Order: sequence, then C-alpha cells, then structure tokens
Amino acid sequence: MATDFVDSARHWSSAQTAADVRIVRLVHLPADRPPWTGTGLHMAAGTEYSLFAGGRVHWSPHRPTLYGGPRHHLWARLSPGGRIVNSTGDSGTFVADVDGELELCIYMGMWKNEHGDLATPTSLYRHLSGGLDVLAVVWQDGAAVALERAAAVGAPPFIGTELERLKSAPSVPVGWSYLLETGQASIFADAVGPSGEPTIAVDSRDDQGIVCKAVEAALTPQTRLRWRWRVTEHPSELAEDRAQTHDYVSVATEFDNGRDLTWIWSSRLPPGTHFHCPVRAWTERETHWVVRSGRADLGLWCTEEREVYADVRSAMGEPPSHIVRVWLIAVSSFQHGTARAEFSDIVLSDGGSTLRVL
Repeated sequence: MATDFVDSARHWSSAQTAADVRIVRLVHLPADRPPWTGTGLHMAAGTEYSLFAGGRVHWSPHRPTLYGGPRHHLWARLSPGGRIVNSTGDSGTFVADVDGELELCIYMGMWKNEHGDLATPTSLYRHLSGGLDVLAVVWQDGAAVALERAAAVGAPPFIGTELERLKSAPSVPVGWSYLLETGQASIFADAVGPSGEPTIAVDSRDDQGIVCKAVEAALTPQTRLRWRWRVTEHPSELAEDRAQTHDYVSVATEFDNGRDLTWIWSSRLPPGTHFHCPVRAWTERETHWVVRSGRADLGLWCTEEREVYADVRSAMGEPPSHIVRVWLIAVSSFQHGTARAEFSDIVLSDGGSTLRVL
C-alpha cells in the first residue's frame, strides 16, 4: 500500500525534466532482506546523488515502540569497491567515490569494514518487519543548485528538508570522527564552555552517535581518565541495562583488543553497577559502568576520574595493553527521547605522563 511519502515521491519524479535530474528510481527495501539491494542506477565517480526515504524498520514483533527510520537504517554504496555512506536524517546527498551501481541497504548488526561487509550474522534480520521506501535521484550537475530550483517551484517537503540539511548540518568536532559502526550523525558539535574553554556539545533527538578520537596510551594500573561533563537532558527515565531502554550518555575508552568500556550517567542504576551492552550485536564488544546516577546534578558541570585498569579488570576481565581511542556516546533512539550534554577537559594520565584529549 502506497504511503504519503511514496505518493509524493512518484508525483515529484514524474514532473522532473532532464535539466536537473539525470535519472530517478523509487526502491522498496523490505526490513528482513539482508543487506544490499541493487538499484540498477549506474554512475561515474564524482556524480552527486540524493536519497529521500520514508518508512520504519520494526525491531520486535512484541514491542511496537521499538523501531527506527531511515536515519537509523539506510546506507548506500557504489558497487564494486565503493565505501559505505549513511543518511543523517530522512534524506542525504552524496558523491559517488567510484564508478559503479548504486546499492542500498537496511543496516542491522555491525559492519566488518568500510565497504559494507557485515561482521554479524544475517539472522539478525529474521525478526525485523516493515521497511523503507527510497527515492534515489542522480543529478545532472550539483545537487544543491538543483534542490534550490526544485524548492522554489512547490516541491514536496522532503526537497526543502534536504536543502536545509545541506545548509545547516553541523560539522564534526575538530580532531574527532564518527564511529563507522554507528555511522555519520549531526548530533555532536564543537562548542565553548562557561569560561571560554573548548567543549563538545551533543543534541540527540531520537538519534544516536559515537564520535572518536585516536590516542596512543599504555593501559597500566596507574592509568586514569578524567573529564568534566554537564548533562542537561537525560534520554531515559528507566534503567539502561535492557535493550528497549538503552538510552544514555557516556564517555568511553576503546582498547587494542577491539573492546570498549563506557562510563555512563544513568537515570537510576546505582554508581558502580556494570553490565555488558544489552544490544545483541554489541554484547561481546562493549561494557558499561555507571559512574553517576539520577537527576539531582542535571544542568551542573560534574568532574569524574576513573582508574581505568581497575575498572576494566572488575568489569571485563584481564586488561588489554593499550587504549587506542576515546569515545563520546549519546543514544536516544530506543525510547525516542532527547539527550543533551557537553563534555570538556578529557585527560588521560599515567604516573608522570599526561595526554589531553579535549
């Protein structure tokens, strides 16, 4: 059955001329089809294209509130050999990095590499339902100019939304990058603290993302991680140790064995609680440690300091040898709420050595 998005996409597509649009294709992606679907659209490297999407992917047949839209699930690549890209909303504009066919994907699980091979089993798709409808548009010239012209003559809302996204999307904090496995987002940005110090702010509205900074630090019994943060809006009122309520804000360290430990500000779990990530694809990779709890300190700048080696030994077993990245995490997509916070003064120290991360 056609949705409002599909009706609008079909109507708009039929009215386009060759002046702006080279080719357009409407594709349906069933949620339970893993993972890549060819579109039949072939383009040369350097070609600009946009994706507009609607629909939902339902994660559980028993919990109707557990779902994600295009922001959470829609990825694309040029095949063969292209790198994967994802939309940061219900639309996105990209540049083909290789010659090839545009392929689209509903992402579920964990990526193995930047070319779109899955590290997790396709059985994760088995219980998904719903799907996404995607309008793929290959532009004759620049996408921004074509979108401007389309928006000026009464185009459907998704055209104006993408044009505004292109104009106003925040840049990634300097020196940081989004984690491949969670994809690009528009929720983290450079900011300035109350005394003029550099901070990173996050505003995640029914969204999620992880930004990372590469470091090189030995993990020893003397290793400390210190940071300041201010959480102004917590994304959960429930304990975060279940998949359906796993919305949180945290700071994390990633180790040379591929695992990570995140220190979260919980809504109600007591400090010192630790648990493996309840999201199935992340359970063996990520462990959470509650470092602060409740709402009494919301809106206040709080300072934390952790003995990383000791926390790892208690929560994860024998510690690895090195820290390779520091992460900032915000998740508000399970309960479709909002997470707002700021981070500052992130420092790794080990005896007499100090490494300032932020």
